[in-house]
Amino acid sequence: MKKRAAETHMPEEDEMRPEYDFSKAVRGKHYKPLHEGYSVHVHQADGTTVVQHYRLEDGTVMLEPDVRQYFPDSQAVNAALRSLITLMSEIPDKSKFLTRKAHRARGKKRIVRSQAKSVKA
Repeated sequence: MKKRAAETHMPEEDEMRPEYDFSKAVRGKHYKPLHEGYSVHVHQADGTTVVQHYRLEDGTVMLEPDVRQYFPDSQAVNAALRSLITLMSEIPDKSKFLTRKAHRARGKKRIVRSQAKSVKA
């Protein structure tokens, strides 16, 4: 005998309870950048509360989640950055390399100068 597939729950009405009132809510009210530090409140069984303050050390780097999936730990990040530093040091003089926009602008100046010389002659 085949079992009937369980029906998925599809709410027809909003399931928000009436006692939840978000009419005066403010988005991001308690948001504070992590680099400013944060506190952890530990409530003990005896009724006391222990507060521990944490602050990120200077030089701490925060990775975005999309980057973090490629670099799971600090060794991976350091290896990637060291290889990038090696590549950067192999470029002889970065000032000699112009962007495409700079090449176009430089070419236009040459054309304008050569036309100006031919008009004077």
